[in-house]
Amino acid sequence: MFDYEACLRACARGDQQALRHLYEQESSRLLGVALRIVRDKALAEDTVHDAFIRIWRGAAGFDPGRGSARGWVYSVTRHQALNAVRRTARDVPLSEAHEPLAEPDDTFEFPARSGQIHTCLERLDPARRRCILHAYVDGYSHSEIAQVLGTPLGTVKAWIKRSLAALRECMT
Repeated sequence: MFDYEACLRACARGDQQALRHLYEQESSRLLGVALRIVRDKALAEDTVHDAFIRIWRGAAGFDPGRGSARGWVYSVTRHQALNAVRRTARDVPLSEAHEPLAEPDDTFEFPARSGQIHTCLERLDPARRRCILHAYVDGYSHSEIAQVLGTPLGTVKAWIKRSLAALRECMT
């Protein structure tokens, strides 16, 4: 089993081999995350590259008390992808930017059924799970999620907040 925390500690010490191992372990999945957000393969590849530079430089700042090492790596990548979208300042209408949009009754399929996060996600109400996945996998804003689901913005915000709390509790 891959030890993400040990890998980040090694990166913080300047161990380039640790970064290589992390890249080999997660780069393809991180590319998928970035691609879902930026919707452009070249930009997604650049985003993952930039994320690994941030991971390398920021590994010493990882705090295991705030979450998992793997989650931190994914969070860095997600933030890099969202920043890339902001930098490119693509002003594309929602109907074009996120095609095809998930219908409210669609279910998400999890590509890998292993891991506690999948179990915890499946415990959530389907509408709340969709909110979380749209926000953290697809990179939708709260207002975009409200539009996609046809749900009031305040409800979406509340569902996301409560669902994150439920996930946090489930994961501990």
